[in-house]
Amino acid sequence: MRPDVSRPIVLNPLFRSLRSLKGVGPQLGALMARFFGAPDGQEAIALDVLMHMPSHVIDRRKQVGIAEAYFGSTVTLKLHIDRHQPPPKGRPNIPHRVFAHDETGEIQLVFFRAQGGWVEKSLPEGEERYVSGEIGFFQGEKQITHPDYVVAPDKFDTLPLVEPVYPLTHGLSSKALTKIVKQVVDDLPVLPEWVAPERLSQFSWPGFDVAMRAMHQPVSPEEAEITGPARMRLAYDEYLAGQLTLQLVRSALVARRGVSRQFTGQLTDAAETALPFALTDGQKQAIADIRADLASENRMSRLLQGDVGAGKTVVAFMAMAALAESGAQSALMAPTELLAAQHFKTLQPLCAAIGLKCVLLTGKQKVAERRPALEGIADGSIQVVVGTHALFQADVEFHNLGLTVVDEQHRFGVHQRLALSDKGKHTDLLVMTATPIPRTLVLTHFGDMAVSVLREKPAGRQPIDTAVMSIGDYARIIQRLQSRIDDGAQAFWVCPLVEESENLDVVSAQDRFGELVKVFGDRVALVHGRMTTAEKQEAMGRFQSGAAQLLVATTVIEVGVDVPNATIMIIEHAERFGLAQLHQLRGRVGRGSARSACLLLYKDPLSETAKARLETIKNSEDGFEIAEKDLELRGQGDILGTRQSGMPGYRLAQPDVHRHLLEFAHDDAKALLEANPGLTGAEGEAARTLLYLFRRDLAIPLIRAG
Repeated sequence: MRPDVSRPIVLNPLFRSLRSLKGVGPQLGALMARFFGAPDGQEAIALDVLMHMPSHVIDRRKQVGIAEAYFGSTVTLKLHIDRHQPPPKGRPNIPHRVFAHDETGEIQLVFFRAQGGWVEKSLPEGEERYVSGEIGFFQGEKQITHPDYVVAPDKFDTLPLVEPVYPLTHGLSSKALTKIVKQVVDDLPVLPEWVAPERLSQFSWPGFDVAMRAMHQPVSPEEAEITGPARMRLAYDEYLAGQLTLQLVRSALVARRGVSRQFTGQLTDAAETALPFALTDGQKQAIADIRADLASENRMSRLLQGDVGAGKTVVAFMAMAALAESGAQSALMAPTELLAAQHFKTLQPLCAAIGLKCVLLTGKQKVAERRPALEGIADGSIQVVVGTHALFQADVEFHNLGLTVVDEQHRFGVHQRLALSDKGKHTDLLVMTATPIPRTLVLTHFGDMAVSVLREKPAGRQPIDTAVMSIGDYARIIQRLQSRIDDGAQAFWVCPLVEESENLDVVSAQDRFGELVKVFGDRVALVHGRMTTAEKQEAMGRFQSGAAQLLVATTVIEVGVDVPNATIMIIEHAERFGLAQLHQLRGRVGRGSARSACLLLYKDPLSETAKARLETIKNSEDGFEIAEKDLELRGQGDILGTRQSGMPGYRLAQPDVHRHLLEFAHDDAKALLEANPGLTGAEGEAARTLLYLFRRDLAIPLIRAG
């Protein structure tokens, strides 16, 4: 890995390739790079191992006699080896048994498929050995099946009495990983202290290096507890690095002065009149917040959260109309072409009604189609541009970009947030998300933004009846669906996978489509992520026009597909989806005036967590309540879709256990940057070390000089 010249030298041992460690060859190195998600072509580094926390700790300190070794407990016994009983020849399913005793009783050690004489070598008859493992029973006799450790008395110090257990991947053994962890921890440097002295003493936290040793080489299981001082300190460190990054992004955006926008009221009054419905109180408040931001001299950096169908696009439209009054352009960026097209369809007629020109710009457009759009954007005759990340491309030049609206922001990293606002000299930023985000996560991922929330649904939205059924009732479900479709209804049928998988016992969208075509013929359409844009649009077009009445889909329809006539949502293998996703999918129906239904189909057996998830969706339509529950059941990375998008999830902090530390980290980051905006001196150097350590160094160039 190329050394970063500005990275503190003290961190070098943590940024070296794992390949430089003893016992890590090309094969293991490649496996570790995949396991730790190293960027393409790069190797995993010592820091990856350091941040890989044990899932639990095994306590082998209990050294008792056989008589006091109880069923299910993990013990370490000092045994006299009596005799071996190998399996009869040709009977490999019978285990190799070793009979042993101490002065309190007798025990058997059991090994299945033990070939090559290694059992006899490690447990020689007539000698003593320390054996550690879990006590079981067979036909009334105590036994340990496949002991974890067997060591000679003079090697007793090699037996880990308190042993951390790590999450592994196929091909990576616990033994190999433990050896690597030991090398990394042995070389752990002492780092400068970035935690404020009063915070350290408030919680009696150890230093970073002491905390890391407590997690990887605990002397007692309590030391490595998820709620213990060592892990608490590390969770806080991770939160602090994130909060410092967000505060630096905010100060960088706000420091580049904005423009105090002047409004005539001409277009915004016309825009409100052009709307086919009255604005909700929440929408009015959000529009007022945005107008106040635009009128101030600071750049706007605002997050607009609203549940599915809460009318965020209309708020964005009103903001764009205000910008056009002040002579500036607006751009709306969506994560997929499907969603960009959907936004364009909503915005274009609204813009036309008040005399604004609106175009759609995506990466897959033909040159002939793009050229007039690019010319109009450059000369200012086009006031509103809707598109995908193609808006970032170098050939897109705005005449005067004043407002960037980013939809489903969590799919974009902080890098893109900065890059897009660089397209205009004083661009204001409005971010929209239909994923209701709990306060903890707003702080975690959007701590640099002001927040507006739309809680009401627009008038006329119907509640959605939600039911949970087993896929075992397939025949009955099809019968009911047939009668509804014969009456003219339209339905979505969502599956988790595009095509059959060898590893998962799950019905794919293609298989289900094949089955449903037998019943419904050409009234069924299929849409999934691997289709070309044209194929997707053709299928969606058939469904939107009503030519197809049943749309089989993967989660590509999760955000932004608007078919008001669709009143039925069937989600197959609902147990495989997260709550936020189920809630988003359900929100694709109930968009018209007719009453809608959502059917969650599951496959037995259901885990307790899956049961709790399906119950929550069945009993609540409040996205914020659902998001809080999702955080409790699954953790933060899933809710925001960040596991897939490469946005930093948390490795040391567990939101359900450590979320109270986030407020402290938020306040401390703010206080530090207010007191020392240039992060200078020893205190600033320590904070910079923290940012590199948690790979938030993209924030380093944003630190203001002095």
